[in-house]
Amino acid sequence: MRTISFFGFLSISLLFAVLFSNCNKENIPDDQQNVASCEGCHTNYAHLQIVYSPDTAAPAGGCGGEAPHYEPYDRVYLGGSGYDDFKNSGHYSIGCIGCHNGTDKTDDKKLAHSGSFISHPSTVADDKCVSCHKNIVDNYKTSLHLGMGQRRKVCMRSGLSGYKDFNQLPEHQIDGYNSNCATCHASCGNCHIVRPPIGGGGLSNGHSFNKTPDMIGICVACHSSRGGHAYLGVASGTLPDVHLKNMGYKCLDCHSGDELHGNGQEVDQRYAYSKLPKCVDCHKNLESNNNYHSMHYTTFNCQGCHSQSYNNCGSCHIHGEGARVPSYLDFKLASNPLPGIKTGFKFTLVRRTLAAPDNWEKYDVSKYPNFDVLPTYNYTSPHNILRWTERTQVASGNSCSANCHIRQDSLGNVINKNLYLFEDNLLDWEKTATSSITVDNKLPSSWPK
Repeated sequence: MRTISFFGFLSISLLFAVLFSNCNKENIPDDQQNVASCEGCHTNYAHLQIVYSPDTAAPAGGCGGEAPHYEPYDRVYLGGSGYDDFKNSGHYSIGCIGCHNGTDKTDDKKLAHSGSFISHPSTVADDKCVSCHKNIVDNYKTSLHLGMGQRRKVCMRSGLSGYKDFNQLPEHQIDGYNSNCATCHASCGNCHIVRPPIGGGGLSNGHSFNKTPDMIGICVACHSSRGGHAYLGVASGTLPDVHLKNMGYKCLDCHSGDELHGNGQEVDQRYAYSKLPKCVDCHKNLESNNNYHSMHYTTFNCQGCHSQSYNNCGSCHIHGEGARVPSYLDFKLASNPLPGIKTGFKFTLVRRTLAAPDNWEKYDVSKYPNFDVLPTYNYTSPHNILRWTERTQVASGNSCSANCHIRQDSLGNVINKNLYLFEDNLLDWEKTATSSITVDNKLPSSWPK
């Protein structure tokens, strides 16, 4: 004979309590009676398991893979130490409907979430957050976390001038962007209250307002395939960044609140932002502290010598096959793609992007009308810094150029050519867009071809 579990029995009991309101409630424990309010419902885990609505939309996905799954009732449960923190905060005194609207003091789920209910109040920060956080709200309108750089590229390849024209894109393409690319680009709550969609969504810590977002659960959840992957030394053969391994630095040790929130300065891509950290903020007199720096300080960006190999992928079919050039580790130096922004460097590291002419085919845009306006490789600054890398660690008896100059070995084999981006490395559909930044005919004439 099969027996029912205590948890199953409890759930059935609660179901009858909800369905038959005229039942005698005196025999139901207090913590199961008080569901006739926002807080009462969302602090009653068993009740949430009865009344929750199953997911209908596909899970978020992106460069870091499919989002982890949290059950709908787990995503909205108020509990644990985070809930205790929330109850002792100034935000708690505002009340649930002060931020979320809807109707309090009811056990009718439909009524509670009716009218102008807002599940994520910070998406309307001008209404909900501005009275207490005006400076942050005003500045955040130009924050890079809103995805201006990515929108700029989509718009320019679509024949528009920049990210401000985003709403002129076809409706299906905007829907595709919001369903795929925007799963990381965030409102205030995605960093400070809930997990970003690509991190699984839902309350990250019982509705606690986390002033300092968790590095792994929040920052790396979005910046996984590139930033986190490199910084943590995830890939086989790589090591954690020296700033993590030796100093224990977290993201916010270098990336300040002003940078992340915005400072009112309008930029159309992240490297144009004035608040970005620079190596020279901490490392002084780099241009003269050793022979390598003296010789190459204006030739390469710092990562050109001090990065390890880093993740690349490409040719994304959005909401289709995804990246059709699967993720791979590489290291490529090219002509500086941003000479007007990243001044002073002749060659910089670049990373293959997801761009492809048919990115939006699944959203009724068969081809970008102006795909070749931008290269398919971006300026990049990998977060995987080491003092001694395959470029800087030279074997005894070899010259300092042994690991980076293109040369022939004793057998006549060409060495180090793989470090540079040549036109031959490009796929046919990339060449018109990207040949301008390859190193063809730009390296010393004495180097073997």
